[in-house]
Amino acid sequence: MRTNSPTAAKQGGMAVISALLIAAVVAVIAGGMLTRQTLSTRSLEAEQLRIQGAARLQGGLQVSRQLLWDVRQRDPLTRFGQPWAKPILMPGSGQVDTPFEGQLEDEQGKFNLRNLVVDDQVDQEQLRAFERLCEQLGVPATVRARIVERVIAGYPRLLNPPRAGQASTSSTFVSGRSTSPDASDTLAPTRPMLRTLQDLLSVKGVTPALLETLAPYVTILPANTWLNGNTASAAVLAAYVPGLSLQRAQALINERDGGHWFINRGDFVNRLRMPELDVSTVKVGIASDWFRLRGQVRSGQRRVELDALLQCSQDRLPQVIWSRVGV
Repeated sequence: MRTNSPTAAKQGGMAVISALLIAAVVAVIAGGMLTRQTLSTRSLEAEQLRIQGAARLQGGLQVSRQLLWDVRQRDPLTRFGQPWAKPILMPGSGQVDTPFEGQLEDEQGKFNLRNLVVDDQVDQEQLRAFERLCEQLGVPATVRARIVERVIAGYPRLLNPPRAGQASTSSTFVSGRSTSPDASDTLAPTRPMLRTLQDLLSVKGVTPALLETLAPYVTILPANTWLNGNTASAAVLAAYVPGLSLQRAQALINERDGGHWFINRGDFVNRLRMPELDVSTVKVGIASDWFRLRGQVRSGQRRVELDALLQCSQDRLPQVIWSRVGV
């Protein structure tokens, strides 16, 4: 009997095609399973690296808090040359991991925009200081005016603030003639409160390049603060003290950084050699409570960054006011 008939050949061809189709389907299914397995493995590895990175960031944060606490217990001054001012390094866990690398910055060595509003009133001295600083940094007058407007809009203000030298009208006698004794005399803020300089990007004329210019000299803190004369730059110091030239401020900074730190406020005032200055308006001190931590770790190909604001106190470890972790 002939086995190479057309029907047998056709059936054999169909069998080969079916086998090839089955093999192709199996290959596709296997490829899909392998892809899903690879994605799952990579996802698990990425999550492990994220957890490791986050753990080292938290470790760096805790080391920074302890560092600030130890320095505060040993020295009443906040100055350069102390351990907090040096780079913070923590070893990694393997060849692909870099250590935690961080740096603390004294935020009270900068101009605090929060100081533009004090006791629900615009502080004219601080406003003029900020204007002097902006002039030194080359910030256009229109832009700095918008920045001031934006900052002030984020805080409550008195409807009718008392004028300088105006006597208080408060008295123990109450006439009962007030038509609205429960009415508030405070204007609520019209814009959200600013937290960092990055929030100023919504202000017309403020660009990333301008923020880079302002960052070494300007900050935004949750509370009114004094300037730390032991960490302030010459530009900020000259802006803070009316009549102090940038050259004279730089000479003071050079003397200070040479080891002659300001030991108290009186020492700072005496070394200004400005007897005509009304020192009551110059809010410059010698210590700080507010610090900014910027750090990073690298796990594999991932780099995770940390940005945090710390507040120091006398009776406990520095408190983390806010922190932000980003890739």
